[in-house]
Amino acid sequence: MSETSVEVQEVGGGEFARTPVPSSKLKGWKSFLGMYAGEHAAGTEFMIGPLFLAAGASLKDLIFGLLIGNILAILTWRYIVAPIAVSSKLTLYYQLEKIAGKHLVKVYNVVNGVLFCFLAGAMITVSASAVGIPFGISFSVPENIFGLSSPAFSLIVVIVGVVMAIVAAAGYNTVSKFANIAAPWMIVVFAACGLSALAQMNVDSWDSLLTEWDKGVSVVQAANGKVDFGFWKIVIFSWLCNAAMHFGMADLSIMRFAKDSRAGWGPSVGMFLGHYMAWICASFMLAAQIKLTGDISANPGALAWSAVGWTGIICVIVAGWTTANPTIYRAGLAFQSLFPAKAKSYSGVILAGLVATAAGIFPALSGKLLDFVGLYGTILGPMGGVIFVNHYLAKKMNFTQDYADQKGSVFNPAVLLAWVLPVALGLYFIFMQNLFPAYAVIPCWVASSILYVIIMKLQKS
Repeated sequence: MSETSVEVQEVGGGEFARTPVPSSKLKGWKSFLGMYAGEHAAGTEFMIGPLFLAAGASLKDLIFGLLIGNILAILTWRYIVAPIAVSSKLTLYYQLEKIAGKHLVKVYNVVNGVLFCFLAGAMITVSASAVGIPFGISFSVPENIFGLSSPAFSLIVVIVGVVMAIVAAAGYNTVSKFANIAAPWMIVVFAACGLSALAQMNVDSWDSLLTEWDKGVSVVQAANGKVDFGFWKIVIFSWLCNAAMHFGMADLSIMRFAKDSRAGWGPSVGMFLGHYMAWICASFMLAAQIKLTGDISANPGALAWSAVGWTGIICVIVAGWTTANPTIYRAGLAFQSLFPAKAKSYSGVILAGLVATAAGIFPALSGKLLDFVGLYGTILGPMGGVIFVNHYLAKKMNFTQDYADQKGSVFNPAVLLAWVLPVALGLYFIFMQNLFPAYAVIPCWVASSILYVIIMKLQKS
């Protein structure tokens, strides 16, 4: 749909929730460099990096596996998400409504928003872990995933969550500006944390680094049991940990502001400085902590404090913030469809902020990120397959593009079946057969794409 074919109406302070973004509001590719650097060289890195060591990954596998996985992730953004975003200039949620119908998309939006809120909640936990350090307040990870930590830590989570929700409610421009300002400084601090950790371990050669790494793995596995996180698992995880954003097309909502598809290269900065350099540096901090104290807990605030002091504390706070902000923003767009048309555009974001804050009170969620990000990619990713088919194959295969919009339907059963059936099978293998969640993402995406084509052809739509 071209913007000349519709009345361009500015909704909610420039967010254009139900119209294409007009040319006057489009942004150059440089805007996306800062946005993605701030989001992906951020709070999750302080949690995920140490978890690789805790999961028993070898350092060589980590270095080369992350290299390949991140390249695949960048290519997915550039060649799957960006072209569709630039062409339609619509949010994921409105694009999906045109295909699935407003009743079905509300169901998807609730699932989508809740999962994004859990991710944002983990980042609120990360920031709160740093806020508590000067006050001697730390979180513990209860055995029960929904177990509470201390009342004092819960209060810090609430304060941090409210502030993050207010910033996210200000809209995309505020989120983008905050990320652009914070990203360069955070990247320098991540590197400093890694160098400080190496110095604390007295590493002076590659061989000595491997020795200290292997010692750290041994200590963790002695406490938690032997686990294996090999090369291909690292590749798949690093490729698909953001599957909901690229394969699942959630970043249509971000990249719709792009002037051209070059914005799809924007995540490259976040991937290689965040999901490569920062993950590895963060893992070094846990290795150093184990060597110095024997403590195997991956508390982001404590790790950064030990590495670079107050600079680390501030960095953890800001890092959690720059991840939670765009995530709450995305979740808010999902929840907005639940409100009446006349409701304020920030209503959904405020709701998302409240849910994310509630999730942040439970620290065990942040410790399950290696599994959680694959799980939410498995659940949300397949809808991106439906959008992909609708965009590229509908006309070529002679079935209706934007079915619900063209037919005046509020519910497209073809979309429901194409989404639910593969996801149900994927969840069965994850929970009943102990499949690593990230492994299910692409099979479910492909299955949903094929199912949607078959069902649409069978109903001769």
